Amino acid sequence: MAVSADDGAVLAAKFAVMRPLLDERQWRVYLGTEARALGHGGIAAVARAAGVSQTTVAAGVSEAGDAARLVALAPGQARRPGAGRKKLEEKDPGLGAALREVLEAATRGDPVREITWCSQSLREMARQLASRGYRCGKDAVARMLGEQGYSLQGMSRVTEGSQHPDRDAQFGYINGMIAQFRAAGEPAVSVDGKKKEQLGPFHRDGRTWRPRGEPARVRDHDFPDEELGKIIPYGVYDIAANRGFVSVGTSADTAAFAVNALRLWWRREGSLRYPHATRLLVTCDAGGSNGYTIRLWKDQLAVLAEETGLEIWVCHFPPGTSKWNKIEHRLFCHITRTWQARPLMSAEDAVAGIAATTTSQGLKCTAVLDQAVYPTGTAVSDERMGYLAQRILDRDDLHGEWNYAVLPSPRLGPEPGSARRPARPGPDAALLEALAVLAGVPPPPDLHAAVAVAWYADRERHKATARGGARRRAPNKNEIYLKLSDQAILTAAACRIRLGMTWTLLSKLLGVHPSTLCVFGNNAVPVLDRHGITADGRPRIRTMSELAGQAQAAGISTEVFSSLPEQESARNAGSGKPATRPRAPD
Repeated sequence: MAVSADDGAVLAAKFAVMRPLLDERQWRVYLGTEARALGHGGIAAVARAAGVSQTTVAAGVSEAGDAARLVALAPGQARRPGAGRKKLEEKDPGLGAALREVLEAATRGDPVREITWCSQSLREMARQLASRGYRCGKDAVARMLGEQGYSLQGMSRVTEGSQHPDRDAQFGYINGMIAQFRAAGEPAVSVDGKKKEQLGPFHRDGRTWRPRGEPARVRDHDFPDEELGKIIPYGVYDIAANRGFVSVGTSADTAAFAVNALRLWWRREGSLRYPHATRLLVTCDAGGSNGYTIRLWKDQLAVLAEETGLEIWVCHFPPGTSKWNKIEHRLFCHITRTWQARPLMSAEDAVAGIAATTTSQGLKCTAVLDQAVYPTGTAVSDERMGYLAQRILDRDDLHGEWNYAVLPSPRLGPEPGSARRPARPGPDAALLEALAVLAGVPPPPDLHAAVAVAWYADRERHKATARGGARRRAPNKNEIYLKLSDQAILTAAACRIRLGMTWTLLSKLLGVHPSTLCVFGNNAVPVLDRHGITADGRPRIRTMSELAGQAQAAGISTEVFSSLPEQESARNAGSGKPATRPRAPD
């Protein structure tokens, strides 16, 4: 029967509604049922209305009239097993081997590990396969790559560099210092320099709301413009107050510029927010203009401490961990968001953008323009550094190169000819003898004589590997161990091996901070192990009460342990440290 135009329009409307709801097989059978209902000429009419081939409709008519074929397929299956075109690698078994050869020549990474990547594009691999006689499109190459474990990925910045062994200890120390300063109402700030920014109509990442079809027009290349110049933002983030302060410089990123940013912050905000402060804690990374090896940084901090009367405590993050500095994720990221998709035409525009930075957590920012000239290459003499080391800098027991105080006024210097920092008296000899007996090792002098040569050689080898070469100057004995003798360290390491005593417990016994003992003690453990001092099943000692019990069982008088608090107090009293100095967290 002939199908009118109106009937064809009705069918087309029905098919438009049903097509998104049906899979391939259901759609084909549905078209077949409609064609069967129309009778003669129904296949052509349905094909026109649905926009498909008459062959597809005819197949649907055949399936709709064969109940056995309808139930033969599993639920959700649209084709019979084996139906459809064969894969290229199934038609030509040599294609898979050819692709593997192409991949082997272009694969990078360690073949033993699971992390590999291919340096060629899909089209390039398809062309190489074609040159070998295999016709294969890029989509088929992509499918076969996926089957072999490859995928299209970007790079993920998650791999850390070499980790310093005391990284976690330094993090704990910094967190403890911040907590102490905040509890005392003293200012604690995080400082760092932000990436330099080019001034002018240059592209910046991000998007902003603008009238349709009117994007901000900038240059197609980011070639530096010497006339417009660059800006150098240096930030100071007040951790307790959640306030940001940024000094925008136009000269050079030097230590003098960094310290002047601190000076500007103190004059404009810090002194008003903390009118009774006597100390200032500064946390910063280990490199850049505020690096712990930069002489000018310490020199300018000494000038600032003298100007303000503040005792400035500085804590550096270990190398490679600058992203943990609070200013990175509490201030700089929000400034970058404010600047996105907006060209910085002038330094004033940059300052205004920083000042407008706020967050829902209450962050507010202040920005100032510092147009002073800071020459590069400013040298600080050895005499100046010697004066700072003797009179101004007060280094902490835990990594004094990272943690130090800059005093506002010089302390009394040492007598002429004396050591720069005299070593403190070591632990009582009777205490070391008692620990050696409990651990079942030779007396401390004999133990030292047996392993000293191997220990010193092992330590120098590790140091040479770390520094990348031999020493440039002879070691100063007074600067190696300021708290403990070699005999005390070796005896403590033997107790660690034989008795399972923790470094914290041993440090309490010897009257030092755990970090003073664990670093050198851990280096001595392998040497003692090579000399036969290994774990032999002796009872583990974890607490002072367990130590007293084992001493009584071994016939050792516990009086040697009873005077430990007095010894420790005497050592602390003789150290010359001020009573108000913050202590590292245990």
